[in-house]
Amino acid sequence: MNNRPNFSNPTRLLTRGAILLALILVVGSLAAGCMTTTMDSGQAGVRYSRFGGTDTSKVYGEGLNFHAPWVRVIKYDVRVQEKLENMEALSSNGLSIGTDISVRWRPRSETVSMLHKNYGVDYFRKLIGPELRSVVREVIGQFTPEELYSSRRTELQDQIFSRVKGNVESEDVIVEAILIRDVRLPEQIKVAIENKLKEEQEAERYEFTIQKERLEAERKRIEAEGEAAYQQIITASLSSQFLRFKGIEATQQLANSPNTKTVIVGSGSDGLPLILGGQ
Repeated sequence: MNNRPNFSNPTRLLTRGAILLALILVVGSLAAGCMTTTMDSGQAGVRYSRFGGTDTSKVYGEGLNFHAPWVRVIKYDVRVQEKLENMEALSSNGLSIGTDISVRWRPRSETVSMLHKNYGVDYFRKLIGPELRSVVREVIGQFTPEELYSSRRTELQDQIFSRVKGNVESEDVIVEAILIRDVRLPEQIKVAIENKLKEEQEAERYEFTIQKERLEAERKRIEAEGEAAYQQIITASLSSQFLRFKGIEATQQLANSPNTKTVIVGSGSDGLPLILGGQ
């Protein structure tokens, strides 16, 4: 019995080997591609399998991740994102107010799989956007146009931020900030508010001027009273003996001065010496 291999057709054997090797390479490359997923910086991956659905127990982080060939990975941007929303709302007196509001948010990376399961990749349109519009309309309805245009815009912004943040944080989204970029009023209302503000500023400036004049008058009155009291004290202290003493003292100083030539003759009617010039 002959057990030796049949090498009668070597070309056929080589062809079969080449085909088998090619198949191995193709299957190996496909398997390797299906079993790895690379997450870029600021991304998180959600695992989804046809056999088990969304895996909420594990989230892929940055870098190379390995998984079974039947697992699909959905990528999420978990960095801070920003979007500008243009909205219309009614003030407390029924006027239409236009607003440009910027919202900054990010998905909570460690629970992004729950966000995907509940809302999907379009979670801003389904969750953040409707919540923001609802809160803006409700909060603006508590203010008058004058308050929104000037004094209470910061309060409006703070109220919107705190309420939106509190409503969506339980849905695995973190709202970082809400900023009011612009408040648009009807033109006639805007002009009326600006004129009112100018009048209030003029009234304040007029009141300041009046108060300033009152303070100046009070200052002058106190100064005059002090001067009068001073004169009374001086007048009461000027006796004839004191004046004669001061006159003699001044005469002595003039007589001792090298630049003065005087001749003292007799005395005056008040008892003081007479001083004649040297000329």
